[in-house]
Amino acid sequence: MDKFEKLTGVAAPMPLVNIDTDMIIPKVFLKSIQRTGFGKNLFDEMRYNRDGTEIADFVLNKAQYRDAEILVAGDNFGCGSSREHAPWAIKDFGIKCVISTSFADIFYNNCFKNGILPIVLPQAQVELLMKDAEKGQNARMTVDLEAQEITTSDGEAVSFDVDSHRKHCLLNGLDDIGLTMEKSASIASFESKAAQERPWV
Repeated sequence: MDKFEKLTGVAAPMPLVNIDTDMIIPKVFLKSIQRTGFGKNLFDEMRYNRDGTEIADFVLNKAQYRDAEILVAGDNFGCGSSREHAPWAIKDFGIKCVISTSFADIFYNNCFKNGILPIVLPQAQVELLMKDAEKGQNARMTVDLEAQEITTSDGEAVSFDVDSHRKHCLLNGLDDIGLTMEKSASIASFESKAAQERPWV
């Protein structure tokens, strides 16, 4: 998993509430367990017409937001059915941080496991960041995980909370497998001792 330390990039405003996982990646595209290749279908039903052409006024189809790395969203982001493909699609598109007033629990947890930083802030602060994002590609935000601070294009700082263990994992690029591999020496020692004590196993 890639490390998340400090990100400066374009933030896309998406003030819709209750964006569920089927809106993020429709079920028709859940045909693979690979983590890549889903970005092109992120928000598919909102991004494309039935003939495959782009819907011009959808935020991520606008020139200034095509390379967005931060998403400022409405309340209850990631609700609906449990599917890890949702954060896979977000990450594959290039978005590394999602900011909202609240997230569905499963989606929130899956973000951390896939190298995405979900940030929960009060409504007033989300509205401040939403307005900053609406300025377009010249308004680049900075998200500093170590300092737990977001800086707007105008230099205004917004602090955020994050669980210390999850922060450690993101800063060091550790998913569940990576956390296990940190204990590889202890695991090897245990297995060696077990093999000596129970050679018949």
